[in-house]
Amino acid sequence: MGRIYLDYAATTPTHPDVLKAMLPYFNEDFGNPSTICSYGQEAKGEIGNARTQIANLIGSRDEEIIFTSGGTEADNFAIKGIAFANESKGNHIITSSIEHPAVLETCRFLQKNGFNISFIPVDKQGLVDPDGVRKAITKNTILISIMHANNEIGTIEPIAEISKVAKKAGVYFHTDAIQTAGHIPIDVNELGVDLLSISAHKLYGPKGIGALYIKKGTSLATFMHGGEQEQGRRAGTENVPGIVGFGKAAELIQQEIDDESKRLIYLRDLLLTGILERINHSRLNGHPTMRLPNNANISIDFAEGESMILNLDLEGICAATGSACSSRNLEPSHVLLATGLSQEQAHGSLRFSLGKWTTEDEIKRVLDVLPRIVARLRAMSPLLKNQSKI
Repeated sequence: MGRIYLDYAATTPTHPDVLKAMLPYFNEDFGNPSTICSYGQEAKGEIGNARTQIANLIGSRDEEIIFTSGGTEADNFAIKGIAFANESKGNHIITSSIEHPAVLETCRFLQKNGFNISFIPVDKQGLVDPDGVRKAITKNTILISIMHANNEIGTIEPIAEISKVAKKAGVYFHTDAIQTAGHIPIDVNELGVDLLSISAHKLYGPKGIGALYIKKGTSLATFMHGGEQEQGRRAGTENVPGIVGFGKAAELIQQEIDDESKRLIYLRDLLLTGILERINHSRLNGHPTMRLPNNANISIDFAEGESMILNLDLEGICAATGSACSSRNLEPSHVLLATGLSQEQAHGSLRFSLGKWTTEDEIKRVLDVLPRIVARLRAMSPLLKNQSKI
C-alpha cells in the first residue's frame, strides 16, 4: 500500500476535473476581466459562472458572493469590515474561544485598536451555548462570529439558534464555514447568517482562492482599496483560473455531498471505534454525533502527539495534531484546552481527517499500525513513571 493521506482538513488535493477546467485560463483564455475586449469579457463571463456555482452551493444570490484570496482573507474581511463600518454604533464583538486563528488573531488586532472582544467558552464537547452568546450581548455589540464547525475537533455549532439570538438583538452574525462548505449541506437562509466564509482548497479546489458571502444590505467596509472589482468591495485583478477552479469544485462536490457524507461517516466511525477499542486510555474529542462526517480527533494518554505523528509518517500515514495553521507551534491546542483537557491530554491528541480518496483498507492499515506505535512510545514515556501499569 502506498502513502495514506488523512489530513484533508488541512488541505485537499485538487480534483482532476477542477485542474482541467482551470488550465485554459492560464495561457489561452488569459484576459483581464476588467478590460472590454473579447478576451476580458470572456474571462468576466467565466467569473460570473463560477459565482453562480458557489452561490448554489450555499443557497445565496450570485451578487452576494465576493471572491477573496482564501479563507483567512474572508474572515478578516468579514470581521474588520463590520467593525470599521459600524464603529459609530458600537465597539463590541463576540466570538468563541475555539475559533480558527484567522478569526482569533483578527479579533485580537481589533482589541488592540479600541474594540471590546468577548471570547465565549465552550462545553466539554466544544459546543457554544446560544444562551451564553445572548448573555454576552451589550448595547455596544455590533458583531457575533462563531464558526460553523471546528477545524480540530469537528464539532458542528448550533449556528441557526445563535443567528436567532443575533437577529433579535439587531447584531450582525458571521460564521466561518471553511470546514463545512461542501461537506455538509449549507443554506445561508436557513442558517440565518449575514456573512459566511468559505475556501476552495478545503473542497478539492485550488489554493489561494476563497469567498465571502455578504447578505444584501449588510454594512461592510471595503477591505482592499484600488479598482472597482468585486462590486467595489475588494480591489485587485481577479484570479481567473482560481475562481474557475473554485466554481468547478463547488459544482462537483455539491453533486455527491449526501452519498459522500454517508461513506465518510462509516469510515470515520470505523476508525474511531477501532482506536478506542484497541488503545486503552484513549478518548474522543468533540461531540459524538454533532460532528463533521470526516473528522476523528482522539486524545491518547501517555503518548506525545508529535511523536505519534512522526512515527505514523514513517509508516507512510499522514495525520495531524491540530490546525495546520499552528502545526509548528509546540504549545498545546487552544481548542482542546478550551474543552477542559489538561496540557498533557492536549499534547496527546491526533486528528485524522478523511476525504474523497480515503478507503476502508487505509483505515484498517491505521488501526493496525497506530496501536503498535502507541505501545512503543508508552514503553519509553517518562509520563508513565508515576502511573500504575497500563
